[in-house]
Amino acid sequence: MTEHDLIALWGKARWHIIISQLAPTFLLTSLVALLMLGLGDADLTVRLAAAGILLASGVLGALVQIGTASEGLAIVADLRTAGTTSALANRIVASAPWLNVVRFLTPTVFVVVYLALLTALFLPL
Repeated sequence: MTEHDLIALWGKARWHIIISQLAPTFLLTSLVALLMLGLGDADLTVRLAAAGILLASGVLGALVQIGTASEGLAIVADLRTAGTTSALANRIVASAPWLNVVRFLTPTVFVVVYLALLTALFLPL
């Protein structure tokens, strides 16, 4: 693959990471708003459904992020092997450590926020 091809793949991988954040972020924000409007007092089945929807979206989003970040690391490895010449390719290679934020930190933050929301949904304060 050429450097140009690898940079194009990198752009697609970045886009997938960005898009994979939209649904979980929207759902987390929506659940907070719904809690403020009384979701915590709804029937147990409704609260379980809300928790399940959020969990499914979060798991799928995390899988996309982890997979795409791993693909991004492969692209970086290929750029290193190709002997990058452009400033953009060198920046992509230099950004490789940040992919670990996507692979590890972002899913961890989702889990912490999810647990906080489960507490708000199911434990009376």
